[in-house]
Amino acid sequence: MSKTTNWVGQNLELTIEKVAHGGIFVARHDGRVVFVSHVLPGEVVKAVVYEDRGGSFCRAEPTEILQASPDRVKHFWKQAGPGGAGGAEFGHISLKRQRELKADVLQEALSRMAGIDMRVPVEAAPGDDEANGLGYRTRVQLHVDEAGTVGPYRERSHEVVKVRDLPLAVEEIRELEFQNKNFQDVKKIEVAASSSGQVQWRIDKKLKGDERLIERAAGRTFRISGGGFWQVHKKAADVLTSAVIEMLSAAGFAKDADNLDLYGGVGLFTGALAGKFGKDIRMTSVESFKQATEDATLNLADLPKVKAICSAVERFLNERVGAVKKSGVTDDQATIVIDPPRSGAGAKVVDQLITLNPKHIVYVACDPVALARDLKPLLAGGYALKDIRAFDLFPHTHHVEAVASLVRK
Repeated sequence: MSKTTNWVGQNLELTIEKVAHGGIFVARHDGRVVFVSHVLPGEVVKAVVYEDRGGSFCRAEPTEILQASPDRVKHFWKQAGPGGAGGAEFGHISLKRQRELKADVLQEALSRMAGIDMRVPVEAAPGDDEANGLGYRTRVQLHVDEAGTVGPYRERSHEVVKVRDLPLAVEEIRELEFQNKNFQDVKKIEVAASSSGQVQWRIDKKLKGDERLIERAAGRTFRISGGGFWQVHKKAADVLTSAVIEMLSAAGFAKDADNLDLYGGVGLFTGALAGKFGKDIRMTSVESFKQATEDATLNLADLPKVKAICSAVERFLNERVGAVKKSGVTDDQATIVIDPPRSGAGAKVVDQLITLNPKHIVYVACDPVALARDLKPLLAGGYALKDIRAFDLFPHTHHVEAVASLVRK
């Protein structure tokens, strides 16, 4: 290994080997790993090191592409790319290759963290290929600098980038053209659009536009208050609910069992299951965000055996586990749908699920490493992985969604 202790500023010639989690790529130089952004496997590039904290790796970005991959395309967003606006780190890659790279990351995570040897194809959302993966975002966050300029942050910084357009956003958001306006004494602007044509935006804490968004998904109507969570991709709600319903249908769904919808948000999955299996399903939706729980109560009001509870999932499950330990009885026909945040469910929640011993767990994941980390103890705890599907619901970024079906052995 080189005796050089800090490579910051060095312009290295590198051959890119593979993709890594987080939208970066792996190269090696003089015995060290170099993580490089905005490149592709097989490319030969020159890249300048911008971060080196010592140890076995450093980070770099390309200054010149010496041998380009056949999967490299012209970036759709002029202000993005190396050192530009964040949020489109795969924009230089063909959509087909983006999905293959995401499948690579999921495959490695499953193998390394869960001991699962499986390659899962990453499926496109309807319409994305025809639209070149543009115009899908129904949620956009913009920042404002001291001069009043509105735009996304420059990658790896809190510097606002002046952009002319927001090509990943749906048309209703693009038409507002916040990025071409000037705002004084404002720090952040959040914009959301619904499938039914409403738009709302929050300038710092002031809500403007439509007070409540109306969404249609899985054959039902959902109302979302200002700032409430909804899927980012305009087709995501239908794509994910369809996958969950398919997995529940395959495993068998006992609608009178003590079924749970954890991290339930505004009631999307519970509502979708009612649309499929009947309004008399028994289910408890658990969500820690008070406003989302209030929305879920309203959205699920026509379902007599459904409850929406505002609670941290771990606290809610702790009470259930206590009751199980006291009675010695579990509901072995129950289904639990779980849609945790990007960090995953975590060890405590997974342990609680195993203790509750439901027949079927459907895990909706927005991070492949978190999913794989949680799958390992579930498989060791008596569950078999029956199915897993992956979806490209964030084109031109490294993010990938997956839905896993686990049935008790």
